[in-house]
Amino acid sequence: MPGLLLDTLRGKNARQRPVWLMRQAGRYLPEYRALRAQKGGFLALVYDCEAAAEITLQPIRRFGFDGAIMFSDILIVPYAMGQDLEFLVGEGPRMSPRMVDTALSALHAVPDRLDPIYATVRRVKALLPADKTLLGFAGSPWTIATYMVNGEGSRDQHETRAMAYRDPAAFQAIIDAIVSVTVGYLSAQILAGAEAVQLFDSWAGSLAPAEFERWVIAPNAAIVAALKRLHPDVPVIGFPKGAGEKLPDYAAGTGVDALGLDETIDPLWAARNLPAGLPVQGNLDPLLLLSGGSELEKQALRVLDAFADRPHVFNLGHGIGQTTPIEHVEQLLAVVRGWRG
Repeated sequence: MPGLLLDTLRGKNARQRPVWLMRQAGRYLPEYRALRAQKGGFLALVYDCEAAAEITLQPIRRFGFDGAIMFSDILIVPYAMGQDLEFLVGEGPRMSPRMVDTALSALHAVPDRLDPIYATVRRVKALLPADKTLLGFAGSPWTIATYMVNGEGSRDQHETRAMAYRDPAAFQAIIDAIVSVTVGYLSAQILAGAEAVQLFDSWAGSLAPAEFERWVIAPNAAIVAALKRLHPDVPVIGFPKGAGEKLPDYAAGTGVDALGLDETIDPLWAARNLPAGLPVQGNLDPLLLLSGGSELEKQALRVLDAFADRPHVFNLGHGIGQTTPIEHVEQLLAVVRGWRG
């Protein structure tokens, strides 16, 4: 039987709200830190299927979240496309060669780099309680392209935005290649056991409206349409962080089944302006979870009440911070689980 989260993503508005948190499997958990100290670096953990499955399940065992999202990284896709990937301590991911300096044709795909991720999904699915939903994910093409072009994250995505203006044909080829690999990647996750998938567009907010239409809406629509042909019953969550007032256009243009909202979005505005009946996910500020106390409870209830009339998955507006106290997560869960619309 489908769990509460999967039912909600399919459009059922239950009085109880499912809850999971972005980055729930990670550094704020002492059991994660212990395993990482034993196993080594981040990428080594991602490619150790037994360890990655264990990390995915840790927050389910501790908190009983309604969804388990596999432990991996959005940059596995360009890694499989042939770019080198490393995670530098204190600096984040680095990719080479940079696509601002190198033709796409110079990359030699290594599709086997995706296989361990599917093994992790299969392992988690076999161990996950039946009432919990297994979530797969991928980065959206625009966000993946920003790392491929620049070789690392940046504050304003200057190199990538400039390339898209300067040589739109070359940049379109990069986007199209990412779309193709991502469809196959998500489809294989679904075949391995993922029951819903999320598209993370962490840098969607950096684009002007016309560019947002071309580089965010259009490629995500292509991914959603392809997945719907292959897996019509599997919900797709879109999370275009920073999209702001462009969210209604994103929802209508991409065809996603549910829409993730970041913490800058007023939930009352979203409730009024998004398509009626569209499931939404979010959008508590992660810093409130870090701070705890009465304000955490007040703002969590504000989010819950704002979306009382539509299907709603409670989540944060972005990833949980690594210094978040365990007791604050427990406090939040008590509020969400005690609410009834």
